[in-house]
Amino acid sequence: MLPTQPSLLSSICPFIDYITLIHPFIDSLHLVSSSQLPSSTLLYFCFTSHFWSLALPSLFLPHPVHFVLLPPFLPSSLSFTQCSVPRSLWLGCSSVAESLCALRCLQSIPSTRAHNQNTSGMESQNLVDDLSPKKNTVLKLSNGPVLGSRKRPSEGNYEKEKEHCISLFDQWSEADQVEFVERLISRMCHYQHGHINSYLKPMLQRDFITALPAQGLDHIAENILSFLDARSLCSAELVCKEWQRVISEGMLWKKLIERMVRTDPLWKGLSERHQWEKYLFKNRTSEVPPNSYYHSLYPKIIQDIETIEANWRCGRHNLQRIQCRSENSKGVYCLQYDDDKIISGLRDNSIKIWDKQSLECLKILTGHTGSVLCLQYDERVIVTGSSDSTVRVWEVTTGEVLNTLIHHNEAVLHLRFANGLMVTCSKDRSIAVWDMASPTDISLRRVLVGHRAAVNVVDFDDKYIVLNMSVVYTQYLCELLWDIECGACLRVLEGHEELVRCIRFDNKRIVSGAYDGKIKVWDLQAALDPRAPASTLCLRTLVEHSGRVFRLQFDEFQIISSSHDDTILIWDFLNVSTNGQSEGRSPSRTYTYISR
Repeated sequence: MLPTQPSLLSSICPFIDYITLIHPFIDSLHLVSSSQLPSSTLLYFCFTSHFWSLALPSLFLPHPVHFVLLPPFLPSSLSFTQCSVPRSLWLGCSSVAESLCALRCLQSIPSTRAHNQNTSGMESQNLVDDLSPKKNTVLKLSNGPVLGSRKRPSEGNYEKEKEHCISLFDQWSEADQVEFVERLISRMCHYQHGHINSYLKPMLQRDFITALPAQGLDHIAENILSFLDARSLCSAELVCKEWQRVISEGMLWKKLIERMVRTDPLWKGLSERHQWEKYLFKNRTSEVPPNSYYHSLYPKIIQDIETIEANWRCGRHNLQRIQCRSENSKGVYCLQYDDDKIISGLRDNSIKIWDKQSLECLKILTGHTGSVLCLQYDERVIVTGSSDSTVRVWEVTTGEVLNTLIHHNEAVLHLRFANGLMVTCSKDRSIAVWDMASPTDISLRRVLVGHRAAVNVVDFDDKYIVLNMSVVYTQYLCELLWDIECGACLRVLEGHEELVRCIRFDNKRIVSGAYDGKIKVWDLQAALDPRAPASTLCLRTLVEHSGRVFRLQFDEFQIISSSHDDTILIWDFLNVSTNGQSEGRSPSRTYTYISR
């Protein structure tokens, strides 16, 4: 094998205009595609009186090809059986000094066996002469047919021919024109395709956002951009002034915030608490701020969300305590809350309604003769279940008893109602289904029996009733996550030291309360990941209750829990100051637009 000198090309290129393949030893030569090249192909060149070997980049080839420069007088010892060139291949380089990327094909060499002729000095001179540039015989490496470049006709004839072709082209149908252009392009070479591509690219690129308003279709441009997220919308504003105008006049930042408020409870809660909800979902009036207000509002909302998430992870909160002051037996068994009030069911047989802002007791409802174990309310009524085995219906505003349902033989442990239907479950192992035509017109539809122990929890939708029962009372100290579809246990959450009494979860967290007086916040996404270590699952343990935790409820901003210690605790993760001190009940940030 000949020695390889890859650095040689840089030294000889300035002196080479063309490298032409002289291949008199292989007949029937014609161009083939590069996919037919075998590996380690050797191409033999005649150039100087020395042997040189180059390794050129395989820019147009599927694998490296070695170009070997051979002397004009070939020694008899060199056997051309070493040449692995296909009988259909010849290649060369044009303008190597300008660029290695300009690898091209040269004019075809006659296929006669020239090596049978006399190797006289005159023949050698002819071989050297063949290396001289021939401007009108260069072929290009192309995707289409390879043609020799012909001399361009006179300018006048070209113009006449061009105009004649254009006039004929204009007379054809669109389909014929496309077919003609396709055939014309197929006869061009690769670099001509590149010129055509450069010409067509800007013609095919359309700024439809700018073009649509010019046609009176501003609403379509606005509708298209309204699907962008915040990062893309920021980038779109920087495209040009016309895009910025469409975004501004279309109030797209306002629409983006409105979309988030409709779909994300966290955004909705922030809009209510920080008082910028009043600027949303309104038509364009003088009271609506400009688009710039919503543009500056968006990053502030993101900052608030990140702060809340950090507070959950780090356990930073503002704690508020409600002392229930039960007269006889102490303990708060159940609760429910909204933005204005907290309604709690107590062990002393009463229901107490609390103002959520001032934490004062607004009303006390009495009538049960046993502990209030469960409750649910809506805007009209409060429904409670008691250990006295009755279900009572109360009017929310006045506290008047509207109905008393007597069916179960033992304590009513849980209840749920919605859309004119109510389901109650009891320690007597039965489930009762009720029709609620009105608060005063409630009738028993069906009783479900078959359980062998108390039914503790029940819930339902339009078709199914889901419940929980205890076959054997067991001191469970952990929570289990189950896959409903396959029935597999996905994860066991361990950490509580006594019975886990209550669990709630959303799409981010699991919050559990236990008889050990502790509330634990778990990372739901990590719990669903089998690779997550068990030590990383519990985000925070909240320890403030001095008795058993009976009930808890939480949302994106707070946890509200009740305990055997006769207290209700509010764990606020929104209104937390940076130094850890409480900021009271005032919003941490209020966004107000001041019109000019």
